[in-house]
Amino acid sequence: MLEVRGLQVAYGGIQAVKGIDLDVAAGEMVALIGANGAGKTTTLKALTGLIKPAAGRIKYNDIEITALPTFRLVEMGLALVPEGRGIFGRLSVRENLELGAYRRRDDAVAGDLERIYQMFPRLAERRAQTAGTLSGGEQQMLALGRALMSRPKLLLLDEPSMGLAPLMVQQIFEIIRNVAKEGITVLLVEQNARRALEISQRGYVMESGSIALSGAAAQLLADPRVKNAYLGE
Repeated sequence: MLEVRGLQVAYGGIQAVKGIDLDVAAGEMVALIGANGAGKTTTLKALTGLIKPAAGRIKYNDIEITALPTFRLVEMGLALVPEGRGIFGRLSVRENLELGAYRRRDDAVAGDLERIYQMFPRLAERRAQTAGTLSGGEQQMLALGRALMSRPKLLLLDEPSMGLAPLMVQQIFEIIRNVAKEGITVLLVEQNARRALEISQRGYVMESGSIALSGAAAQLLADPRVKNAYLGE
């Protein structure tokens, strides 16, 4: 579904992503792990058209998307839940969710909104509440729900557990697992390497803008290099 070849991204004279290759097959959940500053968020921004790559090729469902604008990618079924959630704090929960369907032109939006409320009961309870007054975990649920309102085929998640209490982290990962079970392909960027690999089929380890390791998630969990650097073992 997603094929990345030789992707490079630079900020001025600093090369943040150094020619990486990455693949995500339809129906997979793939984890991209690494330390702060490794280039994970920059990679997701390049994949979603928020940053223009300096070099390389990105294909989605066999279509070259490297130069396409973000709104076209959303229409094609690619959605990002950004680091820091990126909700519209002055709008209501319902208005934030409706913005997720802004580019849709079908008549199923109302039904999908009710489905999101069923998936996230807390959002249903707070549908009229200003989004900026939600807790961190509720805001993460809202960011996920907003992305799902676009009916994505490929969902990119950037640090969904960041800043959340342990119980909320557990709930967020369970929600991500359930989203994947529904058939949505997931590329998960996450500093909680253990949890990310535990729910993924495959993984990539990013270091200093390059892919240092890749393979089956179970193999990465057992790899001494991953254990020492990212699992605290």
